[in-house]
Amino acid sequence: MRSQVKFRLLFLLLALVCFVVGVNFTPESLSTDNEKWLLGTISGVYFILLPIAYWYCIIKVGQQKLWKIIMVLSLSSLVARLSYPAELSHYFEFVMWVRYPIIAVLLVIQLYLMFSVIRGLFKVRKLKGDPRFGAVETYREGDDKSLTLALILASEATNWLYAIPWFSRHQQPAIAHINLISASRWHIAFMVLACLAALITSYVLLQSWSQLVAIIVSSFIGYTLMSIVANHRVSRYYSIYILRNKLVINNSLWGFMVIDMADISCMLNQEAKSETKDDTEVISIGRGPTNLTLNLVKPVIYHGGMGQLPEPMSMIHLSVDKPQDVIAAIEASRAGMAT
Repeated sequence: MRSQVKFRLLFLLLALVCFVVGVNFTPESLSTDNEKWLLGTISGVYFILLPIAYWYCIIKVGQQKLWKIIMVLSLSSLVARLSYPAELSHYFEFVMWVRYPIIAVLLVIQLYLMFSVIRGLFKVRKLKGDPRFGAVETYREGDDKSLTLALILASEATNWLYAIPWFSRHQQPAIAHINLISASRWHIAFMVLACLAALITSYVLLQSWSQLVAIIVSSFIGYTLMSIVANHRVSRYYSIYILRNKLVINNSLWGFMVIDMADISCMLNQEAKSETKDDTEVISIGRGPTNLTLNLVKPVIYHGGMGQLPEPMSMIHLSVDKPQDVIAAIEASRAGMAT
């Protein structure tokens, strides 16, 4: 797991703990000094600790815009409005009113963005290959918001493409196979059994309370079977291939990269730990020893978290079954581009 992802998860965990503890320990009145000190401490956590943590974990480490700190301040204000004693909670009433125009503006922006992304994806619908590949080709030039939304919209089609063999019959063949746990038969068997167990358990626990809710929840869990099958098939059959003079690397469905051939230099049998590059721009994909290293001329985005956690990478360490075949395929593709 990359450092940016770790810090994001760390902040989410910290915020969850702070809000849960804060809400449960917030005094109902301010009649004693202890209650005032307790509320002061909770306020310090909401409006000092969490913004500082957000600035470091999300803005600095995650390289996000500074204005986004308003999100954690707004969330803290909302929690304060709902949980603080009556004599103070009314000071945060503005949050309840300000949120409506803000939501309206954001909704209009998101709807317009969604329309433009759907229109862009519609234009590339006839192109062969992974729908995420078409999204990256269309929105790779600095349009982060459009690309993120495009990957969300393309994820469902991606699941269907890889889960149904007939749909992926024209998919570009792999030039080698990355050594991934999700490619093994025992892994998919375990995941399917776990999904079925969760489905049955959720239905049994909920059906006495609400038959409709039990059906909805169990159906939602059962629908994830398609993603489980797709995750196995993309790991086993399409982990690394070349499409339209670009190298596509699939780290199961969790993450993928689209790399221009001109941006790659290959090195065989290089030890990942001996490199001096910044670890924040180095990623290792595959179980087992690294037997293929790709140095990139310029950073290329690794779309982790099913496309929702983008990170720039300058070096990729791979564990593949046939590293020589990968190098030969890249060199052949470069030769074809040169001619």
